[in-house]
Amino acid sequence: MRAQGKTVHFAGITWESGSFATEVLRQILEKGYGCKTDVVPGSTAATETALAHNDVQVWAEQWTGRSEITAKAVASGSVKLVGDTLPGGTKEGWFVPEYVVKGDSKRGIKPVAAGLVSVTDLPKYKSVFADDEEPDKGRFLNCPTGWDCERVNTRLLKVLNLDASYTNFHPGTGAALDAAIASAYQRGAPIVFYYWGPAALMAKYRFVELKMPAYNDACWKTLRDESSTSQCASSYMVSHVTVGVSTPFYDADPQLVSMLGKVKFPMDFLNSTILEMSTKKLDGSAMATQFLHEHPEMWKQWVPADVAAKVQAGLAGA
Repeated sequence: MRAQGKTVHFAGITWESGSFATEVLRQILEKGYGCKTDVVPGSTAATETALAHNDVQVWAEQWTGRSEITAKAVASGSVKLVGDTLPGGTKEGWFVPEYVVKGDSKRGIKPVAAGLVSVTDLPKYKSVFADDEEPDKGRFLNCPTGWDCERVNTRLLKVLNLDASYTNFHPGTGAALDAAIASAYQRGAPIVFYYWGPAALMAKYRFVELKMPAYNDACWKTLRDESSTSQCASSYMVSHVTVGVSTPFYDADPQLVSMLGKVKFPMDFLNSTILEMSTKKLDGSAMATQFLHEHPEMWKQWVPADVAAKVQAGLAGA
């Protein structure tokens, strides 16, 4: 056990759900198992590389199938992925506000695209989502340039023959993407956009996901591969969320690894947690402390009774 002196180094994850999960696990290790922990800052690529070299021991929110660095480290045996922290996996796709399809009688909004079910229906509704600058086309709100999803969406627009009827609009940042969706939603305006879960807006607003062609592994690879010259359509891959641990840590600390393998945060819970973090400006550490106080019914399932008692005592003393 690392309780005998060695510090457990956690990767510093910057997005809300990742920083929350990191801080929950750190507090359980410190209060329940007597470990020393710290957080190693750096880009995703840098901290994933550090994990592969055992300079970092724990990466709290790994999305499977999204990192070549981690995939290589797992294949070479230097990293292990444990648990399934988000039951059912991640959600990514193209969405519209629910009122676009169903209306909203409370807000006096009539449905403007009642028949919109699938991405293949979008050309029929291009005037509903008209682009301010090119009004003869609809506007599709993509991810910021440089994001992995931006490249996938750009290729999907082409493969689905939607680039003839929709402009490919890029917000400058993730915050600008959120602001554009929130602004349209508050005005009751139609908007079609890429989004994902877990995320705050998924808890704040009601969205309808548009159907896409079925997931196809070979097509998905062509959509993500920079060098591929011909793409085919696929839904977004559902990533499983796991905890990445360095193999030396995995071998040395089976007790801690067993606990990490039991961690679970349901999607709705995570969405509302991220929303609370963003609206109340709480960091991962403050949110983790609140979670440990308010949801013992969740985290006590991950640890033995004696460890749970120590965590509770640590919370009472804090």
